[in-house]
Amino acid sequence: MKTVGQGVREIRIREASGAFRVIYLATLEDRVLVLHAFQKKTQATAKKDLELAAQRLKRWKAEQ
Repeated sequence: MKTVGQGVREIRIREASGAFRVIYLATLEDRVLVLHAFQKKTQATAKKDLELAAQRLKRWKAEQ
């Protein structure tokens, strides 16, 4: 997910109750950083969801 940040990936889950996404960063040595998890309502991922994940990644990097 280059739109969110370098090394960011997503897990896509589809089941009878809907489609779900988990956006995360797993390139860290000792943890997986979950940036956002949500249920999708449309085919495309909403801009607000991508922006929220990017904002959380930026905030986390600033704290390091």
